Amino acid sequence: MTGAMQAVRDLVEALHHARPEDLPAVASRVATGLGALDIALFLVDYGQVELLPLAGEDGVVGEPVRIDGTLAGRAYTSGEPVRAGTPDGERIWVPVISGADRLGVLAAHLSSPPDDDAEFVRDLRALAAAFAGIVATRRTYGDALERTRRRLPMQLAAEIIWNQLPPLTFATPDAAVAAILEPCYDVGGDAFDYAINDCVLHVVVFDAVGHGIAASALTSLAISAYRNARRCGLDLVDTYRSVDKWVHAQHPEDYVTAVLGELDITTGTYRKISAGHPEELLLRDGRLVRTLTAPTALPLGLGYLGDPIPLVAEERLEPGDALLLYTDGVIEARTEDGEQFGVDRLVECVTKALADQLRPAETMRRMVRTLLAHQRDQLQDDATALLLTWTPAAGV
Repeated sequence: MTGAMQAVRDLVEALHHARPEDLPAVASRVATGLGALDIALFLVDYGQVELLPLAGEDGVVGEPVRIDGTLAGRAYTSGEPVRAGTPDGERIWVPVISGADRLGVLAAHLSSPPDDDAEFVRDLRALAAAFAGIVATRRTYGDALERTRRRLPMQLAAEIIWNQLPPLTFATPDAAVAAILEPCYDVGGDAFDYAINDCVLHVVVFDAVGHGIAASALTSLAISAYRNARRCGLDLVDTYRSVDKWVHAQHPEDYVTAVLGELDITTGTYRKISAGHPEELLLRDGRLVRTLTAPTALPLGLGYLGDPIPLVAEERLEPGDALLLYTDGVIEARTEDGEQFGVDRLVECVTKALADQLRPAETMRRMVRTLLAHQRDQLQDDATALLLTWTPAAGV
């Protein structure tokens, strides 16, 4: 049995009854099987600014590592191992990724180069994948992982929203979704969701009226109603009508704007209802092709005021196309002297990252860092964006 296989077996056996805070001790135990001095697990914070070391049962916490400008951060952003010499050996950082969702990095410390370098790196990546699965599943069993990821106290409204959301990133061979949500510790009315069913990728972005607990409660209802309609097999029109009905019934004085979209990943056909929401941006070959039709229906909760059958707009994508869905808080973010972030700056951020061949998740991380810098990290409104890319594996 190879050292890697023994390490993975030890990992699985040790985790049958392990708590989240036991992961550092388990990692140290596994390090021996790989011939490393130690292995440390770093988790990304909610704002994707720092990589934060997971504290063990003894409560000892290492130093956080900034993502931008560090070797560990390069492993996180690139998705590839990064290594460097140290005074007492070598350190290798390996990304910890669950599916396409970036969770952090694994840092292995070696006293001397391994006998088979390539094999050792492959073993580390396999171990990082095992830890990714563990982190993704164990986060609901205790609070250690959640506490580690928080650089600031999370407000209750944001807690409600984050508990409803899927991972920020998802990918198949044919399509990918990457989203951001800010201010991550104080968001209230914005949210997103997605799901893949057969050949249809469902996406939605919500923006509820108001702020704080009231807005998060309204958004939470909209997400649940949307998922219920989708899981009942309703089409776009009936999904809109179902969510609209529940929002109006439970919050008769309020409303939610939204884009409800469906992408056929085999043909590239994108169908959507824009419920009082800003238009999506269609990006192709590093430039903005056009904005899509919007709105096509009244906001959710106000549907009773208009046509009972909302308009479904359709767009045929080309391989490599990207659609950017966003809430108005993105383009309306202002500097102190009132200059808006605007659509042009948004397009510039995203197209530059795509031209640099960055992965969708890193494209969105950099975009939100630029957005926050524009408003000096003090957003006046929730800002959510979702990038949907279509890259058919076999062509069409």
